[in-house]
Parts: sequence; structure tokens; C-alpha cells
Amino acid sequence: MKRLLFIFLLMMSCSSYAVDTIQLPDPERQESYETLTRELRCLVCQNQTIADSNAELAADLRRQVYEMLQQGKSREEIIQFMTDRYGDFVLYKPRFAGKTSVLWIAPVVFLLMGLITVFFVIRRKKAVAALNSQAGSLGIDAEKQKKIRSLLEKGDRS
Repeated sequence: MKRLLFIFLLMMSCSSYAVDTIQLPDPERQESYETLTRELRCLVCQNQTIADSNAELAADLRRQVYEMLQQGKSREEIIQFMTDRYGDFVLYKPRFAGKTSVLWIAPVVFLLMGLITVFFVIRRKKAVAALNSQAGSLGIDAEKQKKIRSLLEKGDRS
């Protein structure tokens, strides 16, 4: 049973990566080809680059990038062609523009909101702990402490 599971996992790991046998004669063009295929998104898989995808469309896009490099087109020309044809979605890392600004700004905003929330939660917990220690030193009994806590919690909800 373990051997069968191992063989299955081995087969799955081998078939999950695209095998790209394209080799360009010029090392500079080969580098450009590899860079471009890692920067363009597979439109079928959507979470993989065309270099990593096994989809037929990704293979067609890799072939198209290869042909354009063979024709002597620059990296910028190829990217422009792909974005004109498929839109900005084809870029795995979208450019900062009006349409994509939310994609770039939203994570920072959510991070700041999370940090502010954590700050206020910690501050409130420290205030409650200080209040409890003061109440203990003043000799307030447990009944009064429960009443104070319930009033504080009601105040937070409103």
C-alpha cells in the first residue's frame, strides 16, 4: 500500500510541471525566453505562469514567444503584443496602473488595518488587566468586578 501511494505521488509530481524543450541558439535570447515565460500568466490555469503550465494554451503561448524572439522582437514588444491581445491579466505581476491600483494598494491597507486592530486589542487587554489589579488592591469583591466588566463590555458594543 505504501509503495502504491509512493508511486502515485511520484507520478503526480512529475506530471505537474511543464516540460519545455525549447532551446534558442543565443544564450541572451534563451534568457529572455525563460524570463518572459515566467512573467506571463496561463489564461487557463490562472495561478501558474506559462512556463509552469501543461495547458495547451500555455504551450501555444510559449511557442508564440519563441517565434517572436526568433523574429528578433524585443521583450517589450512581446509583452505589448500579449497585453494587447489578452489584456493586463496575462501579466503574472500586473503593472501599477489605474485599473490595477487596488491590487497593489489593498494588501498594504489590510495590513495596516490588522496592525491597528491588534494595537487596540492589546491596549484594551492591558487596561482591563490594570483595572483588575487596581480593583484587587482596592479590595473590590468579585461581584463588583463582574459588574464593572459587564459595563465595559456593553460600552464596547455600542
